[in-house]
Amino acid sequence: MSRACVVGGGAVGLATAHRLACDGWDVDVLDPTPGRGASWVAGGMLAPTAEAWAGEEALTELGLAAAVVWPEFAAAVAADAGTDVGWSSHGTLVAARDADDAAALTQLATLHRTWGLHSERLTARDARRLEPALGPTTRGALWLPDDHQVDNRRLVEALVAACAGRGVRLVAARAAAVGPGRVEADDGSAIEAELVVVASGAWRVPIVGAGDDAIPVRPVKGQILRVQATDRAVFPHHTVRGLGVYVIPRPHGEIAIGATVEERGYDTTVTAGAVHELLRDAWELLPGLAEATFVEAIAGLRPGTPDNLPIVGPVPGVPGVVAATGHHRNGILLAPLTAALVGALAGGTWTGPGPDAARLLASCDPARFPAGAGDGVTP
Repeated sequence: MSRACVVGGGAVGLATAHRLACDGWDVDVLDPTPGRGASWVAGGMLAPTAEAWAGEEALTELGLAAAVVWPEFAAAVAADAGTDVGWSSHGTLVAARDADDAAALTQLATLHRTWGLHSERLTARDARRLEPALGPTTRGALWLPDDHQVDNRRLVEALVAACAGRGVRLVAARAAAVGPGRVEADDGSAIEAELVVVASGAWRVPIVGAGDDAIPVRPVKGQILRVQATDRAVFPHHTVRGLGVYVIPRPHGEIAIGATVEERGYDTTVTAGAVHELLRDAWELLPGLAEATFVEAIAGLRPGTPDNLPIVGPVPGVPGVVAATGHHRNGILLAPLTAALVGALAGGTWTGPGPDAARLLASCDPARFPAGAGDGVTP
């Protein structure tokens, strides 16, 4: 049996480890706290249509392909974990609070139509009929029935259990360096492996035989809030997005409100200003949130890249080392697709949808960046 070592135990790393184990690999995952990094802080949106932006067609294609994979992935993880992953297919509303928002919504609807994405323009009355929690000042909305969500915390817990059920070993250590056939841990131990997958998120790991900027990721701070619904107000039943905030209700009453996008290096402090702005923007969309019980404010670090596309593929010049990182705001959405792509690179059968693996990997190729692309980022 061939051996693989996955460096990083977030949603991407765990999904990849699970996929490799299903394909017959003997797998180690190196992470001191699996599932407790950016994946724990995330909102859990599976929203390739809402996240579509002009100039980012390749990223939208990846997101749409990942969305197709999600139901089968969720079922497979749930079966191995013996627990539901919290996947929900209730759709997403993008709502306009004022005239400026409504104009921006028109531009977004035009982009969706041009790219052939599934969205429906709703009047303010129709939007409030679909989602009664919307405020009276709502100026219309876009209904995105194919944009879903998952409870990200239930997901990573289920992935940990599913990996364990497949015989994956979770090693509570950080990688000090990786290279062909070997991962050195910060506790002085080493793991020999034919395949090394670097899925360490915003944390850059030295790669023997490659330059310091071989995987040019940087930390992008995101602050997010969680509140609990009560019986004193009307709360949303669908994911609701404004142009600067999203609100994600869970079946058990928890509601996630996020998220900021900040270039602050490795700072993970929660700021009063961010909490204020998120609550204000969410309340303007959904006034009932004022009656929710405040639960948590937390910050995490997304792995950003110079072109906002993930980095998935063989690290140039370093045989046996594959990158699987740089997913920025879409790590939860792209986790199963990334796992399938790494599985295909490792010799498995490509079972992904739509475009073939080669086409998807081309847009994520680590070799696309020139030397120096990651300069100025402290590892």
